[in-house]
Amino acid sequence: MDLLKQLSEASGIPGHEEGIRKIITETLRGYVDTVEVDRLGNLIAHRKGEGPTVAIAAHMDEIGFIVSFIEKDSGFLRIHPLGGFDVKTLIAQRVIVHTEKGDLIGCIGSKPVHIMTDEERKKPPEMKDLFIDLGLPENRVKDSVNIGDTITLRQEFLTYENVVSGKALDDRSGLYIGIEAIKQAKNTACNLYFLGTTQEEVGLRGARVAGFAVKPQIGIALDATIAADMPGVPGPQQITKFGKGVAIKLTDSSSISHPGLVRAMRKLADERNIPYQMEILPHGGTDAGTLQMAQEGAAVVTLSLPTRYVHSVVEMAHTSDLKAAIDLLAAFIETADKLDLTL
Repeated sequence: MDLLKQLSEASGIPGHEEGIRKIITETLRGYVDTVEVDRLGNLIAHRKGEGPTVAIAAHMDEIGFIVSFIEKDSGFLRIHPLGGFDVKTLIAQRVIVHTEKGDLIGCIGSKPVHIMTDEERKKPPEMKDLFIDLGLPENRVKDSVNIGDTITLRQEFLTYENVVSGKALDDRSGLYIGIEAIKQAKNTACNLYFLGTTQEEVGLRGARVAGFAVKPQIGIALDATIAADMPGVPGPQQITKFGKGVAIKLTDSSSISHPGLVRAMRKLADERNIPYQMEILPHGGTDAGTLQMAQEGAAVVTLSLPTRYVHSVVEMAHTSDLKAAIDLLAAFIETADKLDLTL
């Protein structure tokens, strides 16, 4: 899990994914023929082969913030989000402010409950009410921090029992699954591209550009999905279950998976005794949504990692689900030339 730990703890908000790109490039050395970077910052790794052109995509960016304002006299920072947050999970979290002069540690502050009015206590927190406290006077802050500096949440990656937990498993886990599957596959029965995409959290932007560059016939997105098998959530709303296998997506807000690819994934999983579950996600999308519209169009499917507490710093996944996702993707890479993509 050393690679997943490294990916999780690294920083890279939308449009600023260079640190993640560096990790992937170093890790894939010797496993692919070429690695390129396009103008949007997408990493495009290519393993040449015969058979269909397959693009496997996982996004490099994590949700985060940029500095939008420095408060006079106090030096507190106001923040603008890049990506979707549940604001109540942000109160009192530690952050890293990435400046040209080096990283600064701070925390997200809010008005203390002790001095709130009754009306304020009843209201859910709003992003506009939050600020970052660096514990420094205004002159020190202004000397180091610029408007537009990036901010990421700070959290240690942990493994315990059969669980991994940390920040940005959405979608550093997808990158990990893709890399490990490429390493594990005994042969490559396709012309394979691995895409580390940018700016997914703000609109699937990187995958749109990368898809047009590589012109895939088949696109496989790797991403986290909701595992809501928890108290208070009825069965139909749980989406997936923790520890019950890789999720083969049927549909979400951005794409409808190709029936032939769904059949192929289920068949492979059954043949190789890989645990899996089917996923329907009513809200949210993945890079598959833009890959399917590249050039003449691609057949797409998403392989999802069931994840609890998505878009928080304690995202949690089961190691057996990680293994199932790696095993299924590796099996697909080995057999992609035998697909029947009949609709």
